[in-house]
Amino acid sequence: MDAKTGGKTGTLTIGNKNFDFPVYQGTVGPDVVDISKLYDLAGTFTYDPGFTSTASCESKITFIDGDEGILLYRGYPIEQLAEHGDFLETCYLLLYGELPTTAQKADFDRTVTRHTMIHEQMARFYQGFRRDAHPMALMVGCVGALSAFYHDSTDISDPHQRMIASYRLIAKMPTLAAMAYKYVIGQPFIYPKNDLDYASNFLRMCFAVPCEEYEVNPLLARAMDRIFILHADHEQNASTSTVRLAGSSAANPFACIAAGIACLWGPAHGGANEAALNMLSEIGKPERIPEFIRRAKDKNDPFRLMGFGHRVYKNYDPRAKIMQTTCHKVLAETGVNDDLFEVARELERIALHDEYFIEKKLYPNIDFYSGITLKAMGFPTTMFTVLFALARTVGWIAQWKEMIEDPSQKIGRPRQLYTGETRRDYVAIGKRK
Repeated sequence: MDAKTGGKTGTLTIGNKNFDFPVYQGTVGPDVVDISKLYDLAGTFTYDPGFTSTASCESKITFIDGDEGILLYRGYPIEQLAEHGDFLETCYLLLYGELPTTAQKADFDRTVTRHTMIHEQMARFYQGFRRDAHPMALMVGCVGALSAFYHDSTDISDPHQRMIASYRLIAKMPTLAAMAYKYVIGQPFIYPKNDLDYASNFLRMCFAVPCEEYEVNPLLARAMDRIFILHADHEQNASTSTVRLAGSSAANPFACIAAGIACLWGPAHGGANEAALNMLSEIGKPERIPEFIRRAKDKNDPFRLMGFGHRVYKNYDPRAKIMQTTCHKVLAETGVNDDLFEVARELERIALHDEYFIEKKLYPNIDFYSGITLKAMGFPTTMFTVLFALARTVGWIAQWKEMIEDPSQKIGRPRQLYTGETRRDYVAIGKRK
């Protein structure tokens, strides 16, 4: 452990007994009380549903200050990375801890670009799914299936194999995601092109068809790249914790990432931008907005506005500020004229000026803006979470790699507060009442 104690301790009183525990200080953020010996010393567990007050690991990758609206990747503000960098540079940073030199960046880009193809048998793997399957169902299955094709990178004890697996996942995820999209809409798969950058290559694999040339719009490619950067990592969220928990059992990296994708699928997590778009569709027209605003303010109405506020950011989501600008540029570039976008614009205006929203800090979040942006770019709502998974893959890999290389890491084993039946004896079926 690299964290410092600074000689600080915390005292927990249970009954008439006191127990002292070391307090660790990170470089920034709250201190943590090390209660790992609590059960041994006091025969007691802590109770923390959702682990919202529990540090499950030590990490050097991502820092969030929800009160101040700060998100740092390896110490670099997300605003600077999104404004000045690109996604593969961000990938390198998350994996290795430092921004690459010109030579390192060129080598990294070249390596990722030349590993974007997948085993040809994987194309036939898609045929086993129904055409009306949710693309995330395909992603869970296909990413997990990579372990059946790349046996030479599943030994997690070998640093070289871990590196190969990391590169393969980053490189092949856009190909798998684009194939999932193409399969569901009934179009032929488009193979990657090595002369295109990461985001442009992905857009081409999604929207090109064999019967004509496809030219990538550079503004849309930049918007796509920025979306990837903003979603690359977000500390110990549900899906990242899932990847770490799966990895703690020494499962292969492809299985761990598939587990993360499965967790991300939930509407309370990665599916939030899809839910936000579905909400806009439900509202339908700008003139219906006041009705839904009234419902959102009514405590007795189960309806709530999706895409507003954030459980971590108590102030404005720093990613939302960047995404807002990108969203407006994409809407202007595509020139879409749809009631849905008019609804979004009016909701945004209300949320930024209405006292109720301001008081409760219900600002439009990244899911609100990214959903609108992706819709304007031509993606159906079912693909939104897939794109989130694509972007988050590098964060999952970085977290998984950090965990594997941590000598103090143990297999995850949360405990519980048991409230079921006490011991009782089996009764033969003929004697049961």
